[in-house]
Amino acid sequence: MHHLLMLALLIACVVVPLGAFVRLSDAGLGCPDWPGCYGQLSPAHARDVIVDIHSADPYGPVSMAKAWKEMIHRYLAAGLGGVILLLCITAWRRRLSLSSRMISTLLLLAVVVQGLLGMWTVTLLLKPVIVSLHLIGGMLIVAMLATLASQRFLPPHGVALWQRILAWALVVALIAQILLGGWVSSNYAALACQGFPQCNGQWQPAEMRFDHAFHLTRELGMAPDGGLLSFGHLVAIHWVHRVGAGLVSALLLLLVWCGRHQADWQGQRRVLLLLWLLQIALGVANVLLGLPLALAVAHNAGAMLLLACALMLALRFTSPLSAAVAVRARRFARLSGEQA
Repeated sequence: MHHLLMLALLIACVVVPLGAFVRLSDAGLGCPDWPGCYGQLSPAHARDVIVDIHSADPYGPVSMAKAWKEMIHRYLAAGLGGVILLLCITAWRRRLSLSSRMISTLLLLAVVVQGLLGMWTVTLLLKPVIVSLHLIGGMLIVAMLATLASQRFLPPHGVALWQRILAWALVVALIAQILLGGWVSSNYAALACQGFPQCNGQWQPAEMRFDHAFHLTRELGMAPDGGLLSFGHLVAIHWVHRVGAGLVSALLLLLVWCGRHQADWQGQRRVLLLLWLLQIALGVANVLLGLPLALAVAHNAGAMLLLACALMLALRFTSPLSAAVAVRARRFARLSGEQA
């Protein structure tokens, strides 16, 4: 189980940033059907069709390079699904603990949903709500795999109820912020706010328009009434993402500060703080440097790692009594194993 978990985690940590690379390099429609590429197994088999379409529109979304980017992402995602399927079968056949069986089943269901979202991302032509849900789905799968893989190394830690609530509030805020980040990216609003910390020279830009900015069922770049989104809509989307970053930062720093005297999770505390600093730096650099592709992908990867770390911490936190019982159970199991 542990080896399958580590393999799934490794593949997932490649698949999610690779998906961001595919989207940010405008290769999301490199193969506009699913699961194949123009009805073929690979772009090589559909080469004639792709070359003809690219010749007719050299600056369009279709080219051999873009098609390979899209299909390599699909191949790896399918591989991840296969490993998680093996993980689930192994958990049930070996009759592992109920929690292990349920979590592995939940992971399998999450992969199925993620596959459907991947299909709809293509067939619905990069609809923003589908793209955003696909993004958070991949990151949640990574976070769950990381939590499972780390349970044998990170024993439960007893903390007060308010601290557990704060840890889960951070997880929820991070999920919301990643969804907002996906909304910014899928609406091409990453450069709508120039400068930092102000947006276009103002703390609250006067040109912002919220009326259709967060409408969930609209098409890419379109308002619900069929008109085009204005620049003010894009500014509003970007500005809300910045506000969300401020909320996440406040929750994270409060959690880190409250745990400064708790030695049992000092290592995770430092990692969480380091990932937050890196993510803030990447976000600012993307704005000031005009969204370089490498930094944009790194920003996605940073969000993935930050969410995984926060979820691992929230699930590790428990009541002091439960933590004491778990520690004693681990000691008993270890001693029993040594005696056997």
